[in-house]
Amino acid sequence: MSSLEIGSSCFNQETKLPLSPQLVEDSAFEPPGEDINEVEEKSKDIIKFTSEQLSVDEVSQLVISPLCGAISLFVGTTRNNFEGKKVISLEYEAYLPMAENEVRKICSDIRQKWPVKHIAVFHRLGLVPVSEASIIIAVSSAHRTACLEAVSYAIDTLKAKVPIWKKDLEAS
Repeated sequence: MSSLEIGSSCFNQETKLPLSPQLVEDSAFEPPGEDINEVEEKSKDIIKFTSEQLSVDEVSQLVISPLCGAISLFVGTTRNNFEGKKVISLEYEAYLPMAENEVRKICSDIRQKWPVKHIAVFHRLGLVPVSEASIIIAVSSAHRTACLEAVSYAIDTLKAKVPIWKKDLEAS
């Protein structure tokens, strides 16, 4: 069997792409009732502090937009060592009213500096075992540069300004 036959045998008649230019332009390929280029979507800042395990998939899904071609993520995880000592977990505490307010300010600063669409900042509180995420920051924008710079700014500013305290729990 040739490679062409292998490729075409993977598709049944219902999933083959149309060959006729007339069919390609058919309105069945557009979202019903709206042109995807005209969709206006309200920007979102999603902030969450939780004792639950964080999910990279969940956070990244929150910032997806048809208007954006880039999503950048920062995932901070617990490593198994700190200054030559073995770490078994980290414990995080936060003063929530102030922490949430400071993260909102960071989101506002990001929007003034870069043309981003959605921002999600999830931070775990309580015990975070080795290899699990303690923070996930996700940003979407039309282009990658804004996303990458915004995510870097977000984590650096969060670590410097947000009242979150970390304690290393070391192996004895």
